Amino acid sequence: MSQGNVVSQKNAATAAATDPAVTPESVVEQLRALRAQIPNYAQLPVSTAQELRSVSSVHPEFAQAAIHAVSASPTVQATVGQSADDLQTAAEMADRWTMVRDELKVTLEGVASAVLTMKHSIGFSALLTYTVCKKLVKSPEHAGLLPHVALMRKTNRFGRTRKSSSQQPQAPAPTPEPAPSPAPNPAPASHI
Repeated sequence: MSQGNVVSQKNAATAAATDPAVTPESVVEQLRALRAQIPNYAQLPVSTAQELRSVSSVHPEFAQAAIHAVSASPTVQATVGQSADDLQTAAEMADRWTMVRDELKVTLEGVASAVLTMKHSIGFSALLTYTVCKKLVKSPEHAGLLPHVALMRKTNRFGRTRKSSSQQPQAPAPTPEPAPSPAPNPAPASHI
């Protein structure tokens, strides 16, 4: 990726973050409108997706050879119910939609990273606030912060050791003594 491209992406991201017209709700609305335009868009149950996955992952050269076979034989075309041109168009369209799928995955990862950094910033500020407030409540002029510190202390999951349940270690269960094994049968004498 070129340095100019990185800078333009950062500028676009900064503009989107500061543009009041771009809100999470407006992005969700646009995504939902986009979903309506995607052919065959569906949320498949896991079992159905697993059934489709094995057949849909045939080797591209195998699929191309099958398309050629359809074009070479009217009997095969009649059996399959699609022309070679139809199958070729469908294969090319699937490849093009694969590019869209990949771009959406990258976008999802970027959105997840953006949310993570936003939440990190909030968490860092909250922990800093807690640290400052704990020190300030020691003086009487900041007594108004006491209820806030109490609530933060109650809900803070950092700096706390987990209380382990007061279970006594149980003595291991005695293992039953193995039953004596029967004496092996003597091997029959062989007659030579």
